[in-house]
Amino acid sequence: MSSLAQHKYTPNFHHQIFKSHPPHYPAWVHCSTTTTTSKPRTKKLVIEPRLVAPPSTVVTTTNHRPLVNDPSLKSTWSHRAWVVAGCTTLLVSLGETIKGAVDLNIWAEPILAGWAGYILADLGSGVYHWAIDNYGDGSTPIVGAQIEAFQGHHKWPWTITRRQFANNLHALARAVTFTVLPIEIIFHDPIVQGFVGVCSGCIMFSQQFHAWSHGTKSRLPPLVAALQEAGVLVSRSQHAAHHRPPYNNNYCIVSGVWNEFLDKHKVFEALEMMLYFQTGVRPRSWSEPASEWVEEIENSSEIQAQ
Repeated sequence: MSSLAQHKYTPNFHHQIFKSHPPHYPAWVHCSTTTTTSKPRTKKLVIEPRLVAPPSTVVTTTNHRPLVNDPSLKSTWSHRAWVVAGCTTLLVSLGETIKGAVDLNIWAEPILAGWAGYILADLGSGVYHWAIDNYGDGSTPIVGAQIEAFQGHHKWPWTITRRQFANNLHALARAVTFTVLPIEIIFHDPIVQGFVGVCSGCIMFSQQFHAWSHGTKSRLPPLVAALQEAGVLVSRSQHAAHHRPPYNNNYCIVSGVWNEFLDKHKVFEALEMMLYFQTGVRPRSWSEPASEWVEEIENSSEIQAQ
């Protein structure tokens, strides 16, 4: 019960206080004092009983462990259509590169442009991965769903190996389609197309490279395992370091070629400090890892169901 402020009242004065602030029911408190010349009377504080509204029920939502055959991991016809559109866009871009190289009899420049696109795609994947791991939430415009998906991925990383191909790539395929198609219409230079085709292709397929980095060698196609060991695709051992505390390194998921440089020179830590001083927002990597980031290992029945 909260205490009431004390006031001086004149004799034979009756004071009544009403409190009616929601969500509590109103209460009436009577304070009365009477002074006589013959015999003093004691002060009385009369408190009428009141009904207290029960505390509101707080509903919290938690991520549930994915099912063995979770329908959300299946590809839909919409997913497949976007992947087809993305692949078609990439093929047109690479076709423009080859045609331009033949017509102009230049090969070194488009190849170097493609190599630059491959290198920068890895850097781009790391910057994007770092950003959605550390900032925003499910309500963030445009990328909120991806932020939630990556948070769930930290807890159950093995689910990405069960996600069907088009389901895994459709979001990036849609982005590539809308980004690359205008470039193809405007630019017909084989060097530009070589860079754009390889860079956007690596970005689009980065989620598949990511999925392969969570697979076991015995279940990967031999060519994929060989490319991982050669450093062409991000390796399983390198990406596994990202899923161990403190969860703030090895963000790049195309080839992983940038990971050592970025982590050694603390590039992302410097970016976090800059953003903190500018906006006051702390990245998630500065806090102790929450339970949502601690991996839950597959049980034997889930492994057998693969």
